[in-house]
Amino acid sequence: MSRAALFALLVCLGAAAGDRAQAAPTERPAGDDGQWTMPAKDYAATRYSGLADITRQNARSLHPVWTFSTGVLGGHEGQPLVVGDTMYVVTPWPNVLYAFDLTREGYPLRWKYRPEVSANAIGVSCCDIVNRGPFYADGKIVYNLLDGHTVAVDAHSGRELWKTQIADMGEGETVTMAPLVVKDRVIVGASGGEFGIYGWIKGLDLATGQTVWTARNLGPDSDMRARTDTFKPPYDHGADLGASSWANDSWRTGGAPVWGFISYDPELDLFYYGTGNASPYNPEQRLGDNKWSASVLARHPADGALVWAYQFTPHDNWDYDATGTMILADLTIGGQPVKALVHFDKNGFAYTLDRASGRVLLARAFAPVNWARAVDLNTGRPQLEPSKQTGVSRGNVKGICPSLEGGVSPSSPAAYSPRTHLFYTSTNNLCMDYAASHATRLKGTPYVGVTSPYIPGPGGYLGTFMAWDAASGRKVWENREPFPTWSGALVTAGDVAFYGTLDGWFKSVDARTGEVLSKFKVGSGVVGNPITYRAPDGRQYVAVYAGLGGDWALLSGDTRSDDPTDVRAPADFLPDIARHTSQGGIIWIFSL
Repeated sequence: MSRAALFALLVCLGAAAGDRAQAAPTERPAGDDGQWTMPAKDYAATRYSGLADITRQNARSLHPVWTFSTGVLGGHEGQPLVVGDTMYVVTPWPNVLYAFDLTREGYPLRWKYRPEVSANAIGVSCCDIVNRGPFYADGKIVYNLLDGHTVAVDAHSGRELWKTQIADMGEGETVTMAPLVVKDRVIVGASGGEFGIYGWIKGLDLATGQTVWTARNLGPDSDMRARTDTFKPPYDHGADLGASSWANDSWRTGGAPVWGFISYDPELDLFYYGTGNASPYNPEQRLGDNKWSASVLARHPADGALVWAYQFTPHDNWDYDATGTMILADLTIGGQPVKALVHFDKNGFAYTLDRASGRVLLARAFAPVNWARAVDLNTGRPQLEPSKQTGVSRGNVKGICPSLEGGVSPSSPAAYSPRTHLFYTSTNNLCMDYAASHATRLKGTPYVGVTSPYIPGPGGYLGTFMAWDAASGRKVWENREPFPTWSGALVTAGDVAFYGTLDGWFKSVDARTGEVLSKFKVGSGVVGNPITYRAPDGRQYVAVYAGLGGDWALLSGDTRSDDPTDVRAPADFLPDIARHTSQGGIIWIFSL
């Protein structure tokens, strides 16, 4: 995660048991591509839909057909689900779950579920009160609450089936990530890299919510569920790497949170997830590689056994979380078929890995990068630029690219089209100065130690939406944007890609050329992820949230008018943002 300024206070909590309606949604067959039943569309996390009614030829006719205010001002990350003839939406705190009836005019609510979510979570959450969405499985809507609980709600009635505490706010843990359900396991993790948590991931029982296993992301092998006979990292050898790579037992407060998206390969029976930053931000307080922060880990879902791990940024000096999406795709590289894992990292490099072994096949910069010169494919390690290393003894290190917002935000999941064989992602073009300071940990309070103002990157633009060829490691096209680009991507069989902008535009583009086909001003910055579905009327629709937030709730002054105490000036690197957008909370649906 990130950030220099940490918290915004909100007030008022609507809690109670939720309204329930009697009507029940109709489910379609599981293989029907008209649904969107999990956060990233499929286990491979492609965010690709086989729907093709909306094409490059007719997308210029897209227009809004329905909107709904969630009633919450905050960062609307994540995405809706569509299961049969019902759309499900989870808000930022207080994490209300809406179920909309898609069969009736105006899409009225079937029911609304209002969980009890502690307001104390607001002060412990690092970077806004966001939620990255629910998962549908076995008749249940499963999602996480900011105060450290996972809930399962009956998809038909809105009745709470179980609620399990998974995180400890007293330690600085909150939960913003989208769960992954594999068979009878619900996979969940916690945020808290800015609080020095002892990062973990857990497997719950889908039927009861009980915790079946817990695995740490750092520390001794026994805590990490890493056995010498099954854990085979591609570049590292030895026991207890998650502890021995941290000086003075600093792994105990080393961070490595899990707050992004998770993918799963059913053939290998492995799920893949990224870990966040090492704590604190002053790297001189935690000498060593700091494994397995800023890494990707592959585990078996049934028991959490660790199979391999690869670290993108050893001894993270810059807050380069690796919690972004791990997309699974079958590619041809050098004439050979490869079961690949593709990841766009905060550190500015795009990685193509062998997902069976974790070995790096390609690693190329997709955004301006100067902290490292390249990634050595023989060792998997970045070739560091000495002048851009940080720490208290180095003072204020200037002009590091990318900033700690990343070449891409892990909150902005990419998409992959098997038709074009291209990956689509938002990017940022920000650099930073980095002055580390000594941090003292008091549990449940920030454990950071840095001042890191941002500056625009080369060229002056602040963001892009681009297409990337992961088989060759090259950029195919990009659309430059005046502000950082923070939304997720969607691509369809109609060869149309979709994304939103921080200044509140929702755009469709030609997936092969990048040509803008349509755009519409949606009233607030887009930091969520578009989806597409086929409604009961047989037509294809596209849905997206508008609601500025995430890091930008901390960094963007004068973007909310309901709080007279919020008189912060806009950040120096985006002084005009408040001329174009304000905070909001809206669901938009578009069609031809």
